[in-house]
Amino acid sequence: MWCGFVLGCGAISCGQVISALAPCIPYVRNNGAGGVPAPCCNGIRSLNATAKSTPERQSACNCVKALAASISGINYDLTNKLPGMCGVHSPFKISPSTNSKSIK
Repeated sequence: MWCGFVLGCGAISCGQVISALAPCIPYVRNNGAGGVPAPCCNGIRSLNATAKSTPERQSACNCVKALAASISGINYDLTNKLPGMCGVHSPFKISPSTNSKSIK
């Protein structure tokens, strides 16, 4: 559903993004309680490996923004530390104000 509305369906669907990041949601909503779950890091690494082109990264950004906006209580500081904690460089910060079109 989000795919058509948010980004018009590129090579990466919002369903893929949601599936990859779902294991991270409890961690970022509970201020890091319990540590970073391995499936969360696996999802972040998988998503990073999939989003290689500029359009794919922009699509992923839009999906992440939509997912984050739909969940209450997210700690964005913690959320933005997750990629690094999982050994991944993220090309964008997760924030409601992130301009996905600026991502290359």
